[in-house]
Amino acid sequence: MTTTTVRKRAATGSLLGLALGDALGFPTEFDDVPSILAKCGPWAEMELPTPAIVTDDTQMTLALGKGLRTAMDLGVLGPESMAEPVRAEFVAWSRSPENNRAPGNTCLRACDLLERADLPWQDASQIGSKGCGANMRVAPVGLVPGLSDEQRAGAAQLQSALTHGHPTALAASDLTAHAVRLLAQGAEPTGLVGLLRSYAYENRGRYHERWLGDLWTRSQDPSPEHFVARGWDECLGVLDRLQEAVRTVSPETDPCLATGEGWIAEEAMATGLLCFLWFVDEPLTALRRAACTAGDSDSIACLAGAFAGAHLGADAWPTKWADRIEYRGDLLTLGALWDA
Repeated sequence: MTTTTVRKRAATGSLLGLALGDALGFPTEFDDVPSILAKCGPWAEMELPTPAIVTDDTQMTLALGKGLRTAMDLGVLGPESMAEPVRAEFVAWSRSPENNRAPGNTCLRACDLLERADLPWQDASQIGSKGCGANMRVAPVGLVPGLSDEQRAGAAQLQSALTHGHPTALAASDLTAHAVRLLAQGAEPTGLVGLLRSYAYENRGRYHERWLGDLWTRSQDPSPEHFVARGWDECLGVLDRLQEAVRTVSPETDPCLATGEGWIAEEAMATGLLCFLWFVDEPLTALRRAACTAGDSDSIACLAGAFAGAHLGADAWPTKWADRIEYRGDLLTLGALWDA
């Protein structure tokens, strides 16, 4: 871990930013932009709701974070030590009375199957789903210190595969965690899309069998390499659109028109990144732009917040916002652990 990461408290900043974006986008998730403007006024002046209630996006982020903490308490992070505690946290989330925030059907279906102890997790995975539910929660994998590149990629894809087994969900989760890690370590945002494209090309034919087992055999693909390449190719396509949008699209435009509405994994990643890259030094403006969108506003905004917080650290968020966020204690506990 670099001294920069310690000084700016990137993990705390990223987790708080994710939750703040989630809470800001919660009331606007199913509205079009004119309806949001009519309800909230100018997008650049949107205020955090009172109370600042989050969605399943933050709840599942915390479930993953707690599962990772349990796994790493057991020793070196690996697929065996990670799968069971994360599986248990996901099932506990699905059964919680607080799981009343319009959770995704894919997560609910998968968690019902994950609860069956006799079933390999690969049989619970929804192999046809690339909904954004896997990569809106993956930030903790990018924030945990001390992982190798192979561990981080494998863990990002495994946590996705527990619910969303589509290769694009796996690749987008891996890319999202990689972006969070790069920003936490001090990478320049201006070069971020290029770094992500290079990473996607490097990993295009790499199936993480140690972490995923025989997941790919549930698909119609002729080989694990063919399976995983489909996901990376879709991510490369949306990164091309993102690169163009950063240069040519006005931030006054709904970002969903450039990079997609965010209901699916690669679009949530790209549209969240677009909002962050438009307003690198104005994190609240990035969240507001993300929350005033025609698509999956809470997931887009939570990803924008995770990127902004990883880049700028905990001080990016005003106290009057951060002190009001739901699950503040849990977020700060995990952030402090990984910033220590």
